Amino acid sequence: MIENRRKSPSRGKTLLLALFGALLGLVVVTGGAAYAQEPRVFEVRDVAVDVTAASTNAAREKALALGERMAFARLLDRLTMRVDQSRLPDFSASEIAAYVQDFEVAEEKASAVRYLARLNFRFKAEDVRNFLIDRTIPFAETSSKPVLVLPVYQAAGTLLLWDEPNPWRDAWRDREELFSLVPTMLPKGDLSDIATIGPEQAVNGDSARLSAIAGRYDAGDTVVAQAILILDRGRPDLEVYVTRYGTAQVEQTVVKSFASQDGESVEQLLSRAAAELTRQIEDNWKRDNLLQFGRRAVVAVTIKIDGLHEWLRIRQRLADVAVIRRTDLVILSLDEVRVNLHYLGEPDQLSLALKQADLSIVSDGDGWLLQMKPGK
Repeated sequence: MIENRRKSPSRGKTLLLALFGALLGLVVVTGGAAYAQEPRVFEVRDVAVDVTAASTNAAREKALALGERMAFARLLDRLTMRVDQSRLPDFSASEIAAYVQDFEVAEEKASAVRYLARLNFRFKAEDVRNFLIDRTIPFAETSSKPVLVLPVYQAAGTLLLWDEPNPWRDAWRDREELFSLVPTMLPKGDLSDIATIGPEQAVNGDSARLSAIAGRYDAGDTVVAQAILILDRGRPDLEVYVTRYGTAQVEQTVVKSFASQDGESVEQLLSRAAAELTRQIEDNWKRDNLLQFGRRAVVAVTIKIDGLHEWLRIRQRLADVAVIRRTDLVILSLDEVRVNLHYLGEPDQLSLALKQADLSIVSDGDGWLLQMKPGK
C-alpha cells in the first residue's frame, strides 16, 4: 500500500534546476506545472463511411457528419461502463461537432453521387471529461497493456487449446475489432507456445507458465477463457469460466452460461459468447480504473536516472498515465530526479495505472522509488 510521504530533498550532488536546464538547453517548469498531454484514448481512428447523395459535395458533407457521430459513439463506449451508457443523451450533429478537436481523411474515393472514406478523429479531452463529470457518469481513461487470451475448449471431456479444430479459439479470433481500453490478442500456437503451456496448466492457473507465455507476447495480463460445451437433447449450451491473471488488483473470474437460441449453431453460440465476454472483461477493467475526482492525493517519489534522456522517457510515460493529473518537479540532478505526483483515486489504482506504462512504485526506506521496467 502506498502512503503519501514527503521527503526533504538532499543537496549532495544535485544541481540547481535552473542551471541544469540552461546547460542542456531544456525548459523545465516547476511549482505546480503539469506535463500533461492529451491521451491517445481520445483519438478514434479508421471510421469507415459510405454515403450517397445528390452530389459529391453533399455526400461528403453527410459522410463527415456521420463519421463524427460514429466516432463520438465509439469514444463514449470506450470510456464508460455498459450499465451507465443508457444515461448518455442523444446528441445533435452540432453538439457532437463542438467536441471534435480535428480530423483527417486517411483515404477517400468519390463519384458524382457517392463518397467513401476512412476517417480519423481527435476529440477535446477536457470537454468530454467535463461533460461526463457534469452528468455524474463514471468513466475510465487508463488503457490496459495488451491482454493475451488463451481459449480452452472442452467438449466430450477433452480439453483443447492448441489442437485443431478449436472452434472456441476461432470465435475469439473472428471477433469484431473494438475501440477498447483493453486490447486483446491471441497467441500464435507455434511450437514454443505449445511447449510453454498446455490446456490443463492454463485451466489450473499455473502462474509460472502463464507469466512465461505472457512474456513471449509482452502482454500485461493473461486471460484463460474455458468454454464447456453441453449438449442437452441435441441443443448446445455453453458454460464459460474466464479468469484474468497478472496486474489486476484482484484475480478476476467471470462465470457465465449461454443457452443456444432458436436455430443457433454451435459456431454462432461460441461467437456470441466470445463477444459478450470481451465486453465483460472491458467492464471489469473500467470498474477498477474509474477516475475518482472526489479523491485526490499526492506522493513524493525519487527516480534514479542514468542521464537526462532517461528522465525524458520516464516523464513522457508519466504524462500518459490517466490518473496522474499533475507532476511537480522538485529536484533534477545528473543521477536523480524527485517529483511530486498528484493523482486521483486510491494508491493501488495509481500502482496499477503505472504498471500499464511499464513503471513501478516501491517503498524505499521512508520514501518511494519510481522505476522503469528494464529494457523499456
